Amino acid sequence: MGTTMEVEAPLTHPSPPPPKTPKKTDSDAQNDVVSADDSDSDELSPIEEVRLTVPVTDDPDLPVWTFRMWVLGLLSCVLLSFLNQFFSYRREPLVITQITVLVASLPVGRFMAAVLPTTKWTVRVPGFGPQEFSLNPGPFNIKEHVLISIFANAGSAFGNGPAYAVMIVDIIIAFYRRKISFLAGWLLIITTQVLGYGWAGLLRKYVVEPAHMWWPSTLVQISLFRTLHEKENNDVPETGDGTGNKAQMSRSKFFVIALACSFLWYLFPGYLFQTLQSISWVCWVFPHSVTAHQIGSGLNGLGLGALTLDWSTVASFLFSPLISPFFAIANVFIGYFMIMYIVIPISYWGLNVYNAKTFPIYSADLFTANGQEYDISAIVDRKFELDLEQEIYERYRASSKGKKDIHTKLMKKNYKDIPSWWFYILLAVTMVVSLFLCIFLKKEIQMPFWALLFAAVLAFSFTLPISIITATTNQVYGYMSMTQAIAFLSDFKLGHYMKIPPRSMFLVQFLGTMVAGTVNVSVAWWLLHSIDGICHPDKFSNTPWTCPNDRVFFDASVIWGLVSPKRIFGTQGNYIALNWFFLAGLIGPVIVWGFHKAFPQHSWIPLINLPVLLGATANMPPASALNYNSWVFVGTIFNFFVFRYRKKWWQRYNYILSAALDAGVAFMAVLLYFTVGIENRNISWWGNNDPEHCDLATCPTARGVIVDSCPVF
Repeated sequence: MGTTMEVEAPLTHPSPPPPKTPKKTDSDAQNDVVSADDSDSDELSPIEEVRLTVPVTDDPDLPVWTFRMWVLGLLSCVLLSFLNQFFSYRREPLVITQITVLVASLPVGRFMAAVLPTTKWTVRVPGFGPQEFSLNPGPFNIKEHVLISIFANAGSAFGNGPAYAVMIVDIIIAFYRRKISFLAGWLLIITTQVLGYGWAGLLRKYVVEPAHMWWPSTLVQISLFRTLHEKENNDVPETGDGTGNKAQMSRSKFFVIALACSFLWYLFPGYLFQTLQSISWVCWVFPHSVTAHQIGSGLNGLGLGALTLDWSTVASFLFSPLISPFFAIANVFIGYFMIMYIVIPISYWGLNVYNAKTFPIYSADLFTANGQEYDISAIVDRKFELDLEQEIYERYRASSKGKKDIHTKLMKKNYKDIPSWWFYILLAVTMVVSLFLCIFLKKEIQMPFWALLFAAVLAFSFTLPISIITATTNQVYGYMSMTQAIAFLSDFKLGHYMKIPPRSMFLVQFLGTMVAGTVNVSVAWWLLHSIDGICHPDKFSNTPWTCPNDRVFFDASVIWGLVSPKRIFGTQGNYIALNWFFLAGLIGPVIVWGFHKAFPQHSWIPLINLPVLLGATANMPPASALNYNSWVFVGTIFNFFVFRYRKKWWQRYNYILSAALDAGVAFMAVLLYFTVGIENRNISWWGNNDPEHCDLATCPTARGVIVDSCPVF
């Protein structure tokens, strides 16, 4: 439901089931140089999932700073930065993650290893002396593959899409209608990213090196790396798992076929037949009923009966459901079902909480008390201000003691660590540049220098405890530099498990951050100044440039910055009663823990994760019921039924299918933009003119509220 304003004038995330003991891989054959054969059992990881997934071997002589790594890494970083920034403005934003690059870069890397010359040169590098260099130092190996993936991950803000701070530039230009220079925007984005990198560097020994800080999400990538680097044996039949006795299709062939199908199919929901994005048939059956549209609309209602044949709708906001384990999907579904199909109907139609019927049942907009859209320009003065007259200790202790497992032992033995002063200098320079922004470009940035210092201290203070939560439960709560720090730490752990030299990690992550931030702001600048009406579509327009994430970010800037929480949730606001939910959030986990202690025989009780369950709808808005319904449906099919009854197929193709679907949609969407989108060439017919055909879903139902194109009750 929309937010009323009356102002005068980021689980316990179980790792994927560990694979069976893998066959000898092409990289493992080389990695026997340094192994765990001299280690005692107590040096192995205390986490079973890590023991069964992460290799305990290493070959420190494998080349990592190769020509292939630099070319593919830089190219992937630029490409993902462009695509994720490009998609962030669209109705169904699609985040292209590093898994797409992880899969796609393998055949390209092997092709380069097959065709590039193997001639060696000696190059003198200042400070390092003569260095041997070759365009092709040997077979494409798993370590350079990991570095390419990490390089690319900077292009998706480490799995989260474009750099978070770009939305500040977006709302200044598109929503507040103010000006900000390209230089100020670029510096703002780079400094928030690099500050996070500095925090991460200083906290590595607490949340990367200790064995108990295991970062569950990294195991998915490690499993996929090992799978892709196993030698294919397509003549071995699959038996005993219900898949039949047929020879297996190679993963690379499967990826190409799935990508081609995804690429070609997206032509229909993306251009020719856009109603396929949200098939809300309830609205078609009852074309004149506001209530039916509210119930049936997948984009602006409860989404009952709505379905989609568009992968970008399935994967938007919640990312690919093929990657999330069923445990997480079940928790999200329960929380989403409770809010969407119990709390909202009762609050809206039953109790009319906070005069809910005065507003649409679901909206990302801000409204006045009488149900009209709020005119923000009416309360913002020339100074960009409100126009009013003056009115997790135990985890830390365990990590600090730092049980060092075999992975930390191998890293310490084989590679030079990153000196802490690298990060100190990085932080100092970034803080100086940030202070420069706040002091000399204050009119554009709108942040006093003392607020920057306070925000930096606050972000650093929360980074350690939240990183510990993330490292053990895979949950993230935080923004800007803190979120970036946690993302950097996650990749540090991936490099730690895969035995990537720390200094190589530092350079790749730092350069990737600089490149990605530059591409992000460049694409944003281009689109914001070239697309008329971007982020402000007409109600009945079928334009895809709706900026859903920016709209919510703008709303938050109004509530938490311009107006202030005191006038919304405090003594001067309408929603003070909502603060009681803080108490509920505090007591809830204790109740679950109590039930677990009282009924230890019920193994399903520990699977209840209240932060995930109660935070399931945190993405709503901008996510819609259709996004959640389709995500849960597809995720359940693949990660429950396929995983349980076709496990061999799931293990071999599931992640590859996810990457292919993402990549196919991305490439077709970009192609459509450059071929027909720039010239605004549309096909006018029923399936495109009004994609969902649920126009009345955005209407209020209170008596006497007058809204254009809506019936008056």
